[in-house]
Amino acid sequence: MALQALHIEHIRNLKAVRLEGLSRVNVFYGENGSGKTSVLESIHLLGMARSFRGSSIKTLITHEEAHCTVFGASSRPGAEGLTPLGVQRTRQGEALIKIGGQVVRTVAELAEHLPLQVITADSFSLLTGPPGARRRFLDWGVFHVEHEFFGQWQRFQRCIKQRNMLLRRGNIDPRELEVWTRDLATFGEAINGFRATYFDALSERFATTIKQLAPSLAGLDLRFRRGWDAEQSYAEALHQGQSADVEQGYTHAGPQRADIRVMTGKHLAAETLSRGQQKLVICALKLAQGQLMSDAGRAECMYLIDDLPAELDENHSRLVCELLASMDAQVFITCVEPQEIRAVWPQHKELAVFHVEHGAVKLALAEE
Repeated sequence: MALQALHIEHIRNLKAVRLEGLSRVNVFYGENGSGKTSVLESIHLLGMARSFRGSSIKTLITHEEAHCTVFGASSRPGAEGLTPLGVQRTRQGEALIKIGGQVVRTVAELAEHLPLQVITADSFSLLTGPPGARRRFLDWGVFHVEHEFFGQWQRFQRCIKQRNMLLRRGNIDPRELEVWTRDLATFGEAINGFRATYFDALSERFATTIKQLAPSLAGLDLRFRRGWDAEQSYAEALHQGQSADVEQGYTHAGPQRADIRVMTGKHLAAETLSRGQQKLVICALKLAQGQLMSDAGRAECMYLIDDLPAELDENHSRLVCELLASMDAQVFITCVEPQEIRAVWPQHKELAVFHVEHGAVKLALAEE
């Protein structure tokens, strides 16, 4: 999967940007506030129908404009021609999504067509944030390699929503609760099975990747917590916790409480690693996911990397770039000065360099 063209309208200070003939590696440089991160946001909107910076669509749309629009033309290995993609979001939150000129109803279809990996300052939440960010990271990987996962995940979400509504209602019919509990156990076990299988593969690939990026961190260990006692089936855990669920009005145990921990010995990595080391761990996690997706025979994912040189010295930036270059993924990177990437990317001829200034984006000359 690769974007060949990108048209942006009314995203922050990018009022009208047209980029044609995009390369496999695209570097956007400029001063802070120039709009280079907004280019990455636009690509993320095209793949996920939302920004990676906050959930409010209003802040993404240029002031006094009613909506924002991103259009892209993508190519797929083995497919003829380009596939047009388009996403429009209004200030009211409405979304219009098109793939190949046809309106699609779910973001999942869009995400499957344009799989994205994002490395930004917010990515540190993988180590320092609440479990939700790590569950989303894990589920992204499972979604892109296991066809049946999303359907089971949707069924689980419906079941837990209905069960929690029943628990909050009071005056519970035991037979009705039993029905929802039974179905919840079935779908929860399926989700956990998909996650556990994927996690085993991720752990192995992460170990290899972090050793390449930072041999001193090779002893890091990934651990998976499924969300209930490892000695019990999910049905047993739900039965044991039913009194507490009824008393407090929600389901305590389950995949909705799953987590991944990055450990160094008995300690969380986030508690002992420097900021630069944490960024290397995040890069290793994201690169490992992309490699697993490629191994599964799915489309290559696309990497959006905001300010790669931040927190990394030149040597470690070079190691990250060498791994990216060895993959068949399309990459979009931002930096302040183009030399920051030119100095560490192994093959200069792969680089298309764009200068971003006051919301305008132009292809830079080779030595500019």
